[in-house]
Amino acid sequence: MRIAIVGGGYVGLVTGACFAELGHTVNIIEIDAKKAATINAGRAPIYEQGLDAILKKYVGERLNAGIDYAPVADADLSFVCVGTPPAADGSADLSMVAAASRSIGEALRDGERPHTVVVKSTVPPGTTAGTVVPAVLEHAGRDDIGFAMNPEFLREGRAVEDFLHPDRIVIGSRDGRSGDTVAAAYQGLAAPVVRCGLTAAEMIKYASNALLATKISFSNEVGNVCKRLGIDVYEVMEGVGMDHRVSPHFLAAGAGFGGSCFPKDVAALVSLAESLGEEPKLLQSVLDVNDRQPLRMVGLLEERIGDLLGKRVAVLGLAFKGNTDDIRESRAIPVIAELLRRGAAVAAYDPLAAAPMRRVFPGIDYAASAADALRGADACLVMTEWPEFSDLNGAFDLMNSRVIIEGRRILTCDGKEGICW
Repeated sequence: MRIAIVGGGYVGLVTGACFAELGHTVNIIEIDAKKAATINAGRAPIYEQGLDAILKKYVGERLNAGIDYAPVADADLSFVCVGTPPAADGSADLSMVAAASRSIGEALRDGERPHTVVVKSTVPPGTTAGTVVPAVLEHAGRDDIGFAMNPEFLREGRAVEDFLHPDRIVIGSRDGRSGDTVAAAYQGLAAPVVRCGLTAAEMIKYASNALLATKISFSNEVGNVCKRLGIDVYEVMEGVGMDHRVSPHFLAAGAGFGGSCFPKDVAALVSLAESLGEEPKLLQSVLDVNDRQPLRMVGLLEERIGDLLGKRVAVLGLAFKGNTDDIRESRAIPVIAELLRRGAAVAAYDPLAAAPMRRVFPGIDYAASAADALRGADACLVMTEWPEFSDLNGAFDLMNSRVIIEGRRILTCDGKEGICW
């Protein structure tokens, strides 16, 4: 099949590369010429395990990137993979989705080749039918175009693996032919296919992320209680997660969730519910718990070493999770901001995410290694579950005082303390 991917960002690039791996001819449409050139050079502009290898294998053969929409006219499918960042009120900003829809329509104008437009961007329920369909049809000047919604369930750091070995493939469509065409693109993957309507597919994505975020905030609230009781929340959640109705996944208590999906998607679902006259108290509480949780680390730190004014605090881990350089909604951001507000001197280290965090906090000390960050520190906060941190035992001896608080359960050294365990 010939596939056009609109948007060469995280979702679009992984999707395009993996479709090339499945044997399709893929053209990625990316308005950023520098990013398109990087892709065409066989290099990923983002860090994602396994992605560079696929790009080097197929770029110039059946995978290419460009800045115009011409490939849409010759494609069987076009996937909308543009961003939907949060607006000021928490709702999803759909301006890029609308713009992509108009451009796809213009590229399809007066064409006769069968074509299906597929929304893969995470959008509020009703967006495909209410925004994408009318925009494409209006600018295409034809009414024989198919439409589908095919949400992504990719974990950063594991996205290639998740695409090629999915738990399920969700395909919402306006008609059977469109859904069949999308399903054909995934031939070769061993996964159950969920067929439904456009709006149901959109809600499946939002509900999935909201439930996972809820499990995290639930675990953190229980963990905060366990901390006061002097018991280990991980022992508690091990017992809870053995119930097949619960499962052990996403019950890891800690500093909370970040990234490009959970905070944005839960906020967008809250905004949608409120616009429909509902009062989503549970979902709002999920966000409230997540906002408060990382600041508990700073409060705990102050209990252990007193006034933070002038104290050197090592912050290990800046990415929102391990195996990525993504700092979007990283729990390290509110922690560093609060440390600076209280007068601490911050020394930060992350294997990949120092450069993007430098744009947020240009004035702090970015160490070349974890040991350099720890040297002379009065305390240490561990914010990201990088595997290398579990082997730091001797490096903590470089600290002025061995006060170590972790927001992720990763350390094996003596003397550490968990945020809620």
